[in-house]
Amino acid sequence: MADQKKEQPKQGQINIELDEAVAQGIYSNLAIINHSVSEFVVDFVTIMPGIPKSKVKSRIILTPQHAKRFLKALGDNVKRFENAHGEIKDYEQPPIPLNFGPTGEA
Repeated sequence: MADQKKEQPKQGQINIELDEAVAQGIYSNLAIINHSVSEFVVDFVTIMPGIPKSKVKSRIILTPQHAKRFLKALGDNVKRFENAHGEIKDYEQPPIPLNFGPTGEA
């Protein structure tokens, strides 16, 4: 009998699967970030010109520790991108009035 070896992840490695629907991604041009003492909530929204109403397309909830790691990882990736492709221009955007449903009255 042939000795067959199944590929096992090495110790300390994580096997991550990406299904086809998630791999397509969701376009976002606005992120709204809120936080409490125990979590950061990032809502990703797509705002389209001439359309006054938009919906949150995706929500990510992070612990404060993961939010800080995400900030560092994103910053590192932006630096690498700019080293390869040049500075990313940051254009001033007019403030977007946000309306999250009805407002309460006393």
